[in-house]
Amino acid sequence: MRNKKLVLVAVLAAFALLVAACGDDDGGEGAAGKMCQVTDFGGIDDQSFNQTAWAGFQQAEEELGVEIAYLESDDATDYAPNIQSFIDEGCDLIVTVGFNLAADTATSACANTEQLYAILDEGPAFYPGSAWADADGNALCEFTNVRGVTFQTDEAAFLAGYLSAGITETGIVATFGGIAYPTVTIFMNGFAQGVAYYNEAKGTDVQVLGWDPATQEGIFVGNFESQDDGRAQGESLNDEGADIILPVAGPVGLGTAAAALERGFLVVGVDADQYLTAPEYGEAWLTSILKNMDVAVLDTVTNVVETDTVGEAFVGTLANGGLGLAPYHDNEDRVPAELTAEIEQLKADIIDAGGLAAFLEG
Repeated sequence: MRNKKLVLVAVLAAFALLVAACGDDDGGEGAAGKMCQVTDFGGIDDQSFNQTAWAGFQQAEEELGVEIAYLESDDATDYAPNIQSFIDEGCDLIVTVGFNLAADTATSACANTEQLYAILDEGPAFYPGSAWADADGNALCEFTNVRGVTFQTDEAAFLAGYLSAGITETGIVATFGGIAYPTVTIFMNGFAQGVAYYNEAKGTDVQVLGWDPATQEGIFVGNFESQDDGRAQGESLNDEGADIILPVAGPVGLGTAAAALERGFLVVGVDADQYLTAPEYGEAWLTSILKNMDVAVLDTVTNVVETDTVGEAFVGTLANGGLGLAPYHDNEDRVPAELTAEIEQLKADIIDAGGLAAFLEG
């Protein structure tokens, strides 16, 4: 009888350990949820916004204990299948990276109202005929399950324009875009406004090639992939006298940086600190206009973990850390301390005014 009691105790103890082990699994890796990213073209290591967004996921994994995953889109036909794959896998949050994914994100969100989504660099905007609305401007569905993440990028681009005007040796700077999307031209507008503000403050006449903010017309290479196009456009603008160029075209800008390294002109990077993401072009990078998608991703994942919602729309600004200027790295000696101080003061003034538009109006 005593042996039977010992066996029973042992069995009960083993059962208790099994239950405890199961409980530990619930609290282990991924217990806080599974968060998933669908990339746009360029891949997860595009040295631009896909990579920056993924850094936010990696930070969320480390700080919040979530499980993370990504699927790469080679072309537009991959968007919908990738989103559906993550729904099938049971992702708690699906983040689609880039306005190109708007239509497929909207379609999926309307059909899967319990699934949480966020889309980077997109509204949703309910104007007639948009990805999110019908021909009359009526939202396709309520979209309470989608968080739009956008960036008031002209704020940081303004600082880059002021900086460029302050150190150009030829008196000519330039910019060009990939495709004339609003998320591209907002960089170009801010850059040109920064140059104009410098001219007004200093009595100079620095020219901007490649973009006219008055007519909203400029140079676009027609894609976000071809580094050959970036090289050719950079060389062309440099031939016209531009010694600092802002390419707003994703990986296309790497071709411009390659030309800059060979020819000795400077490039302003976009989205991430391209001195770090593309170090092979080191001294070619003057600075980068930081669109801190990692900040937005971490904020969104935190909302999902803590509230089971994606939260209100996120607009990245200088004030909330969603935007910034990267360090000057190898070109720090080119930037006078006085100019650096002026840029820091301009940043503070823009924040205090409530944004660039209010600052310029004031």
